Amino acid sequence: MSIDTSRFVEKQAADPSAPKFDVISAVEAPPVPEAEAMTVRVTLPPGSPGLPPHRHSGPAFGYVVEGEMIFELEGEPERVVHAGETFWEPGGDVIHYQDGNNLRDSETTFIVVMFCVPGQPMFVPVSPEELEQRRNRRAPRR
Repeated sequence: MSIDTSRFVEKQAADPSAPKFDVISAVEAPPVPEAEAMTVRVTLPPGSPGLPPHRHSGPAFGYVVEGEMIFELEGEPERVVHAGETFWEPGGDVIHYQDGNNLRDSETTFIVVMFCVPGQPMFVPVSPEELEQRRNRRAPRR
């Protein structure tokens, strides 16, 4: 997906007092009819494992403000998202396995914008039985 930022770039060149826009990431999001959008700041204490495996009813777009987050979605290997980097997940049926703090000596903070189905919880834990049933969908562990 391509986002056209040319009108911002042209204004920047013409006016030094204009805001600067840097596209950090762009993804094509699945449609979420009748969605609620929420912006959440999450602060993970040092070494926090984050939430247990869960799902979101819609897509989520995030930005790590400080620290490092271990991030893992179903079918993808775990990775570390550092301050200044982004992450996204499609929501729906995809299991979000990890969102823990990768640092043992400092907090990690991230901002996430979530699109949720109205009236449904922000996240729904996945049962141990379902995790076992779907273990073949998880990327190989290190």
